[in-house]
Amino acid sequence: MDLTSATTLTLLLTLINRLGLLVASAFLLLSVIPVHRLGFSIPNSVNKAFLVLLFGGLGILGTYAGDPIAQSFANLRATAVITAGLFGGPLVGFGAGFIAGAHRIAIDLGGFSAIPCALATCLEGLAAGIMAARYRGDALDWKVAMPLTTVGETLHMFLVLAWCRPFAEALGLVQVIALPMIIVNSLGVGVFAQILSVTIVQRERRLSQHAQQILAVANQTVGHLRSGLNPDSARATAEIIFAKTSPAAVAITDESTVLAHIGVGADHHLPGQPILTQATRSVLATGEAVFLHGRALIGCHEKRCPFTQAIIVPLRKGSTIVGTLKLYGSASVTLDQIRFELAKGLADLFSFQLELEDIQLKARLLSQAEIRHLQAQINPHFQFNALNTIAAFCQPDPKRARDLLVDLASYMRKNLSSEKSFVPLDEELDQVRSYLAIEQARFGDRITVAMDVAPDCRDWPIPPLIIQPLVENAVKHGLSGREEGGLITLSVTRAAEGLDIRVRDNGVGMSPGQVQRIFAGNGAEAPSGGIGVKNCSLRLSRIYGPHCRMHIESTPGQGTEVRMLIPPAAEAAVT
Repeated sequence: MDLTSATTLTLLLTLINRLGLLVASAFLLLSVIPVHRLGFSIPNSVNKAFLVLLFGGLGILGTYAGDPIAQSFANLRATAVITAGLFGGPLVGFGAGFIAGAHRIAIDLGGFSAIPCALATCLEGLAAGIMAARYRGDALDWKVAMPLTTVGETLHMFLVLAWCRPFAEALGLVQVIALPMIIVNSLGVGVFAQILSVTIVQRERRLSQHAQQILAVANQTVGHLRSGLNPDSARATAEIIFAKTSPAAVAITDESTVLAHIGVGADHHLPGQPILTQATRSVLATGEAVFLHGRALIGCHEKRCPFTQAIIVPLRKGSTIVGTLKLYGSASVTLDQIRFELAKGLADLFSFQLELEDIQLKARLLSQAEIRHLQAQINPHFQFNALNTIAAFCQPDPKRARDLLVDLASYMRKNLSSEKSFVPLDEELDQVRSYLAIEQARFGDRITVAMDVAPDCRDWPIPPLIIQPLVENAVKHGLSGREEGGLITLSVTRAAEGLDIRVRDNGVGMSPGQVQRIFAGNGAEAPSGGIGVKNCSLRLSRIYGPHCRMHIESTPGQGTEVRMLIPPAAEAAVT
């Protein structure tokens, strides 16, 4: 074996040995939590700058990992710089190459191969970044990374031959370092790329498990938190979190009191008692989530308290802090960063649910207010006419007058109990019958009514005061304008999507413009009558969604049909 072969083989073994140290150092660095989170998060200018500095530093380390050979260096810079480009793109690859290349010139100022080596390093990083942009997620595959490095380091050697003089010395240098640098850097980039690829896959798997755990807990707790933050809902929620995340203990508080505590420490962290730990009071004051290590930072005054770690995150309702969620660790059960992120995610979901509970309460109050508004529009005028009608029957037909008083009393009683979210269809139809009995007594034969209700629909839950206003509008705006009166038909059938309700009259009808004006604006009152129709339509859309607005078909001189579809009560957004 000649001298060149012996030197080449020795250099190859040396570079392989130092490659292991370089890759191990890089792997340990990337395993540090803050570095891991910053380097693998969504790309932005801060993250790109961090990656440039990280891989540029590794490139410098790659220079020192080599050996000085014939006024030059056999090095592993390409391992770091090409990996930088494959991982971070053109800007990161070129930036890391520039740092490592500049350092190469600085340590060998005036050396005959410094400039071509530095230039080759920059070009390799840029080329790797361009390759990453082209292959996107597949660039970290060793099958892509290793051939790219082989080509890059081969061109590096040709650049040294083209640039350096005297040529004989450049040729001698390349004969010694070319094969070891091409082989070891190609191997190093392949290993480095595979490590990063596995790290990314593991991170995505952890995030997926993290998300699945949050969703599983949220799915089981959402029903409890609908009733707000109270001891019962807090205990049920804490039990689920304790079972799913396995900390030493789980606690939930409001602004001043422990609502629930599950796990160790329950002998002195008692539900219903004031908050014990200073850390919890601090989170309530600042609104900042904390991950504490050590009894002193937790701040429990009980000397035998077993807690050595605490994750405390605030629970919000809108912009107001209404409590905290706490996960505790002990000497035998430790907490980690994943549980911290899990607790913050759960707190965000719980806060949203608590805010949604307020929204639902406001929606229920709004729905009741709309009913009261509708009653205010209907009752005074109707009661005045009803009492006049009953008075007219007192002498000629006292029995009829008594029956009408019973109908009026039934009508008023159902109005007073209309704050229920849902009533059976039969109950709403009784309201319609009571109203029509009085109106038929008032108008006589001018109003004829036909009801066609399918037997299997009578127990269907519907919002109260949703049909009677439509019938009243048919009487007031459809038939009262015709001297001869007319016919009102109420039909209820079961369709695939829900309950199909139609109220028809053969009265004066409306033009398309009049129909459009009924639904104009956002208030409950229409410009030209139709108060009941519009109010009912708005209520339906708020309860079941915008697809459940009422539909009106009307022809002047022929009559009007109002149709609505009532889905099952389980599909209601407001209950």
